[in-house]
Amino acid sequence: MSFRAFAAVAALSLAGLTACSSSGGTTGGGDAAAPAELTVWIMRDSVSDGFLKRFEADFEATHAGTTLNIQIQEWDGIGQKITSALASKDAPDVIEVGNTQVAQYAASGGVKDLSDKVTDLQGADWIPGLAEPGKIDGKQYGVPWYAANRVVIYHKDLFAQAGITAPPKTRDEWLTDTAKLNTGGNDGIYLTGQTWYALAGFVWDEGGDLATKGADGKWAGALDTPQAQAGIDFYKKLQALGKGPKDSDEAKPLQAEVFAKGHSAQVISTPGGANAIIKANPALKDKLGFFPIPGKTADKPGAVFTGGSDLVIPEASQHQAAAYEVVKALAGEKWQSDMAKEMSYVPNRTSLAGVLAGNDGAVAMAAGAVNGHATPNSPNWAAVEANNPIKQYMTQVLTGADPATAGKAASDAITKALNSTS
Repeated sequence: MSFRAFAAVAALSLAGLTACSSSGGTTGGGDAAAPAELTVWIMRDSVSDGFLKRFEADFEATHAGTTLNIQIQEWDGIGQKITSALASKDAPDVIEVGNTQVAQYAASGGVKDLSDKVTDLQGADWIPGLAEPGKIDGKQYGVPWYAANRVVIYHKDLFAQAGITAPPKTRDEWLTDTAKLNTGGNDGIYLTGQTWYALAGFVWDEGGDLATKGADGKWAGALDTPQAQAGIDFYKKLQALGKGPKDSDEAKPLQAEVFAKGHSAQVISTPGGANAIIKANPALKDKLGFFPIPGKTADKPGAVFTGGSDLVIPEASQHQAAAYEVVKALAGEKWQSDMAKEMSYVPNRTSLAGVLAGNDGAVAMAAGAVNGHATPNSPNWAAVEANNPIKQYMTQVLTGADPATAGKAASDAITKALNSTS
């Protein structure tokens, strides 16, 4: 699933489960105290209208003479629209971008380097999997705004029937429990053969990655490494404890609708997936629980892909200092806390996870976010997802192909895509 799809689905579903002032100086582009109308681009459904209205009123009240022109953008065609804006002489002042898209936009040279602001923004406390995609070649272009990641949604009644009184804490416990649940016509877990973000987590847990960048700046696919082989081996064992199709992903059929039938004990999803499950089967409203994807050891949750958004300031902004004040406010404790409670997102700082208390799905998500990761930080990563060789590799292995041979073919395809100059 592309970030765009992940973000759109997460934003729509998560919403139903219930963020020192700079003078001009190094920020450039004008005086933060000067009156200005700032244009801010926010993506459709990222946050609620109520949140935006509260933020706009507060910011304008605390920044005399400054007004905000918040413009909602559609996901369709946003890549080209942002690219064109960054190349213009009259760009918006602040733009929300998908965290995996920062590298693509930074490569254009049109995004402001905010490395000198990281300390001011308390960047040492940022969730790693959200902060890393915004940092390109050692420079911080994107400021983490919010995060979302996958957890395990489980059917409480089926767990109780199997005698499981607490969610598993380790991978081994997870396999044992899932085997107990995979009986009597029920699936231990509904897991498709191409849920590749879940596979990525298992590979990261083994110390591997989907691709690595060499000292020469060239990328190399890494699905043929021992770490990746260990990751797909675990995936194969887990996937076998259910009846998920081996040749499709979680959208075909929609896994929420499969789970809603009541015969699957677990599914890997964002917590907001519970809304779709309940919509399809209201009888499950009070029967769903959540836990972080288990890790190899009990002291650390399993690795997860951290989806979410960053905030960037275009070089062409006419009010860069004032734009930084917007970014700082949105990334600061007050509005991170407000947004987390309203949207059930994970705040950008690990120290703010406590604001989610009482929201079981979001609490589980925040617990998993501490081991968050990102896809390879290349402007060409979208090309990999477009003809996703990871999905093809997974289906091949799950249907009997040699993992090393299939992994080499997938790695070669990833290498070609990431190093393409066209």
